[in-house]
Amino acid sequence: MGQYRLERLGEQLREEISKMILTHQIKDPRVNEFISVNRVDVAGDLAYAKVYVSSFMDDNSVRRAVAGLQSAAGFIQCSIAKKLTIYKFPKLTFIADFSMKEGYKMVQTLNALEKQDAEAKVEKQ
Repeated sequence: MGQYRLERLGEQLREEISKMILTHQIKDPRVNEFISVNRVDVAGDLAYAKVYVSSFMDDNSVRRAVAGLQSAAGFIQCSIAKKLTIYKFPKLTFIADFSMKEGYKMVQTLNALEKQDAEAKVEKQ
């Protein structure tokens, strides 16, 4: 399958999974609407798809939510497979993605360093 079609399928899967989370179709209590699906990487042979999930909640809550999504993976696959018309539906694997939170912390640190630098320049004058 072409790379463009794989990316498009990944985007469709991301939208459908996000919609299921927001509309509370997944009944697992560990899964709440504060988690977001960042991206979905689909393998070239459509056998597997990695679903990267993140949130600004604490790390343990994100891990619990990922465990809840993984336990509901069969239901999610079945629900989405009924909507999409592809010859082979990938097996979903959910992965906790902390890069968004780490990036936010890095920006905060850089802003604090810039503020300290500006204060140090004012004190020297």
